[in-house]
Amino acid sequence: MADNQQKAVAGSSLVRFGDFGLASEILKALDDLGYSSPTPIQSQAIPVILEGKDVMGAAQTGTGKTAGYSLPVLQSLLYYANASMSPARHPVRALILVPTRELADQVYEDVRKYAKYTSLRTAVVFGGVDMSGQTGILRAGAEILIATPGRLLDHIQQKNVNLGQTGILVLDEADRMLDMGFLPDLQRIVNLLPKKRQNLLFSATFSSEIRKLANSFLDRPVSVEVARQNATADNVTQTVYRIDEADKNDAVEYLLRLHKREQVLIFSNTKAGASRLARQLEKKGLKAAAIHGDKTQAERMAALDAFKEGNITVLVATDVAARGLHIEELPCVINFDLPFVAEDYVHRIGRTGRAGASGEAISLCSAKDEKLLNEIEKLIKRKLPVHSIPDPEIRKEKVSKGEAAGADKRSERSPYKSIGLEKKGRDPWFDRPYVPEASSENGKETEKPVQKSLARPLAALLGGIPKAGK
Repeated sequence: MADNQQKAVAGSSLVRFGDFGLASEILKALDDLGYSSPTPIQSQAIPVILEGKDVMGAAQTGTGKTAGYSLPVLQSLLYYANASMSPARHPVRALILVPTRELADQVYEDVRKYAKYTSLRTAVVFGGVDMSGQTGILRAGAEILIATPGRLLDHIQQKNVNLGQTGILVLDEADRMLDMGFLPDLQRIVNLLPKKRQNLLFSATFSSEIRKLANSFLDRPVSVEVARQNATADNVTQTVYRIDEADKNDAVEYLLRLHKREQVLIFSNTKAGASRLARQLEKKGLKAAAIHGDKTQAERMAALDAFKEGNITVLVATDVAARGLHIEELPCVINFDLPFVAEDYVHRIGRTGRAGASGEAISLCSAKDEKLLNEIEKLIKRKLPVHSIPDPEIRKEKVSKGEAAGADKRSERSPYKSIGLEKKGRDPWFDRPYVPEASSENGKETEKPVQKSLARPLAALLGGIPKAGK
């Protein structure tokens, strides 16, 4: 493939979507969405795809890959657009394969918006939900189908969909599909497609395995790369904090309270770890939820919607659940666990700093994570700044006084200033939400009426410190 591979050259004169020759129906939809100028990946990919060539597209996540391939696909399919109610007039002509439910739903919503003023039908199928509703949609016909590989094969086996007229195949996040073991499913699906078709492969990272996959079914592809391989966005500030493994939970709470972020996405390597961390943060008064593979699709979508609406401020997720998540202006990502695969670091921090916005990526690194950190730095070809988390007592004082960079100036409204309890060690967590503590007396469970951390400041406000037993 390397010998036949071509490089796309971005057309500097293409500064508006109208310059690509897209139909008025598509341009009207883009205008509704506020799209004006194409991103670099769109500027390079759209003209090449419109020429009918195979494409290998690599770009940092959040740079507009979905529009980069879906807009020219819609343009190519407009010839087949019709208002007929007959399913036979709406066969699958473009198939978009993605690795996860969340990404499938996200791509579907985007494509549906772009196709708003056309007669082209769009459908999506993924696992984790009942097949019956999807069956009815598929049998009604749709020119564009977005699917996860496993669920698509389920529908093919039940003869709910036929791919005999599919002329365009898109693999989005191809590297993740390989990581998740979808290669056999991909090969089965490709074998069911017409031999003569256009193939588009898009991903944020390109490993040797991805290039081998592309070599197996792409025909003289044009390579479209707008950033060096495995690069991270310049507008994302990356920081590593050294921490003992046993102290990670408290360190996360410290960072969350200190920086007062409205939305934070935290990554855990395991499903059990994600659930455990979310529960612990909830107990400490933070609005948190977890999403991972053991959650139902309804639970995952409900948590994601609550996060986007601000009802949940901390979302703890595994890599599988988080791939494809798109949250507008997400300010911060925290790696509670460093990823086992270095490429996943690029995907994780790509959830923040999207579409040119600034973002922050924080990673907690214990002694056992050193090798993983070295692999990440080797991949992104840069050393990450490393800092230390203060000791617990100092952390509490910094949270109460807002002394660290990026913290709110909470000392101006601190209750300690008026009652003389500003000094180190004098209950700086006054504003921490009250959580009843269970204790056992004579075999019976009781609740302490006031948290220990509230006793001194409350008593001081009332005029004195109570003696023991009163």
